[in-house]
Amino acid sequence: MNDDYQIEQVCPPGSFQYTIMAGDTLFALSQRFNVTVQAIINANPGIDPNRLQIGQIICIPRSTPPCPNGFLYTVVAGDTLIGIAQRFNVSLQAIINANPGIDPNFLQIGQVICIPRSIPPTPPCPNGFLYTIMPGDTLFSLAQKFNVTVQAIINANPGIDPNRLQIGQVICIPRRCIVVCF
Repeated sequence: MNDDYQIEQVCPPGSFQYTIMAGDTLFALSQRFNVTVQAIINANPGIDPNRLQIGQIICIPRSTPPCPNGFLYTVVAGDTLIGIAQRFNVSLQAIINANPGIDPNFLQIGQVICIPRSIPPTPPCPNGFLYTIMPGDTLFSLAQKFNVTVQAIINANPGIDPNRLQIGQVICIPRRCIVVCF
C-alpha cells in the first residue's frame, strides 16, 4: 500500500469516519464511543485489529446511549460540551454523568449524546401532597379534581409558571381547608 494516499473509506449507514491517532486501540475506541469492539470490526471488513496505523480512517458505528430522563443530541461542527450545556441549560457535570465514557475534550461530529433534562427540585409540601403532572393537566383541571382553588395551587408552588406545566413535573397540591389551615 502506498502511504502517500489514503483510500476513501465509505462508512455504512449509522456510522461515521474516524482517523486513528497515536495510542488508539479498538478497545479504547469502543469505550470512547460506547460500542463493542466487534461492532467496530464488523463496520470495517478486512481491518487488522492488531495493526492500526496513525492516519488510518475507519468507521465507528453510532451508538445510541440510553437516555431515560432526557433527549438525544447529535454533535455538530463547532460544538463543545460546555456550549451544549449552556444551550440546553444543564450543568456540564450532568451531561458527563449521563454519558459514561465521554471525553469532554474530544467530541466527534455525528456523535450522539444524552442531554439530561434539568429537573427542578421537588417543592416542599407540608400541608398537602405531591402530584406528578400528566398529559392534559392544567392548574384549572387540577383545582377542580382536588377541590382547591387555582390560587391555592399557585401559592403552594412558588415560582411555578401556570401556563407551562411540564409532563413529569412534581407540584404540591394543598389540602382543602374547611375553617383555618396552618
